[in-house]
Amino acid sequence: MSRAVIFVNGQIKHIEPVHRLVRPDDTILAADGGTHLALAAGLTPSIIIGDLDSLNQADQMHVKKAGCKIIKHPRDKDEIDFELALSFVAESGFSEILIIGALGGRLDQTLGNLSVLTNPRFAGLDTRIDDGTEAAWFLRDRREITGSPGDTISLIPWGGDVTGATTTGLRWPLHNESLFADKTRGISNELMDEKGSISINSGLLLVVQRRNM
Repeated sequence: MSRAVIFVNGQIKHIEPVHRLVRPDDTILAADGGTHLALAAGLTPSIIIGDLDSLNQADQMHVKKAGCKIIKHPRDKDEIDFELALSFVAESGFSEILIIGALGGRLDQTLGNLSVLTNPRFAGLDTRIDDGTEAAWFLRDRREITGSPGDTISLIPWGGDVTGATTTGLRWPLHNESLFADKTRGISNELMDEKGSISINSGLLLVVQRRNM
């Protein structure tokens, strides 16, 4: 199955890097106002999900003419549009999901978008937030990092302490160590080569990668 790409109604300073993130066989979706970002990147979503309170009439007309499927939810709901879109993608069988536009703008929305990814029902999915400049994902066991020398890598315990943290390819390595939720030791590490890795024994670790542009 192809990868799902969900555009979210956040802020992206530079739209150009977004083109490098999208593959030809990706399935493009938008969470309500994320349609603006997709269209700005020259991409028309195949599916739009949400209450449509952030989607203007001109864009609605455009996507309808393009044959886009719209799944409308009531405005009075318990979930944000991004959570609805992520649930739809997971239930559709996608296992690799790229999320664009989930960072920046309102702090509450950014934290909410990150929190959605911690839901245990999404634990088995390969989910990654990326805006072309900065990327973020949650680590529960082990994952490789790819990028360029000089990329900033920050390791942030989420919701509690992380144990058994071990890294390769970073300027300041960790060897089976603990990262504490009330400490900032994992902030602003640095990728030394094009690849590195991070593994943990327990806990939930937010990894933030800022590219050395």
